[in-house]
Amino acid sequence: MREVKIDKAPVALYKILKFEGFVSSGGEAKTVIADGLVMVNDAVETQKRKQIVVGDTIEFSGEKVLII
Repeated sequence: MREVKIDKAPVALYKILKFEGFVSSGGEAKTVIADGLVMVNDAVETQKRKQIVVGDTIEFSGEKVLII
């Protein structure tokens, strides 16, 4: 599991996917979230602007990250 440090919380889920290189654009991030392909804290998340805070885990495409 990779760790991702955020300086300012909360951060929208789609922004983390984009800036951490899971997807190539914000639009693509919003699409994969809406399609139910992203898990937050081991549950499918479909809210594009879900607010992510320290301690959350995000899983997409076989990769899991911990927000620190």
